[in-house]
Amino acid sequence: MTIYDETTRMDGKMNIGIIIVAGGSGKRMGGGIPKQFRIAGNEPLLVRTINTFATTLPAAEIVVVLPSEHTAFWNDLKSRFTVARHKTVAGGAERFHSVKAGVAALGDSVKLIAVHDGVRALCSRKLIIRAIQCALEHGSAVPAIVPTDSFRAIDGDTTHILDRAALRMIQTPQIFDAAMLRTAYDTEYDPAFTDDASVVERAGGKVVLCEGERSNIKITAPEDIAIAEALLDYQNDAATFAADTGDENIQI
Repeated sequence: MTIYDETTRMDGKMNIGIIIVAGGSGKRMGGGIPKQFRIAGNEPLLVRTINTFATTLPAAEIVVVLPSEHTAFWNDLKSRFTVARHKTVAGGAERFHSVKAGVAALGDSVKLIAVHDGVRALCSRKLIIRAIQCALEHGSAVPAIVPTDSFRAIDGDTTHILDRAALRMIQTPQIFDAAMLRTAYDTEYDPAFTDDASVVERAGGKVVLCEGERSNIKITAPEDIAIAEALLDYQNDAATFAADTGDENIQI
């Protein structure tokens, strides 16, 4: 396996396809503008997400999946910002259907497919590259972090503690061998499909976890915007300090 660091330009011959799922009506945001179009760090979440992947993987094919009723709004919004080249396709009733539409929109030459939530706009280049490395070696990569909260399972009128050491919180981008993912999505929707890993697992594919990031939050509620703004300020301050001091070991 070829090892890349954060500053390495990923090889265009890798033929990576990226599906950015940007569904959602904004109900948990309190209505109004859908969450993927909300502003954080002076740009819409979806713009930041697209540009992070395009900067990390300049040769990758990017497909953005949106509800059909949001396409006109997105076309107007993106004209006001600098956004990397991408294709837009209409999604479906469930995330499963939207990813399936994204898979169908990718070219046949892609060898790896990354599926990412459009509202995980703080995903870093380091995480993207780490997940690609894992997928190149194992055929799949699903970012995960160790939970810090306690968990209890509901069993009728009672509850019982779960061993959190055996649990992981799952994130995106989830990256798979393209043939594996295409085969996995050649099936009917099941409510048990909560992410791409669950679809691949149902089809008999191997799901391999890689290290995620606590800052890679899914922005779904109003308070998440405030958290994202704080994290962006922290990252900018850390980057400025690292540049001023020449300390490349500072974690950003």
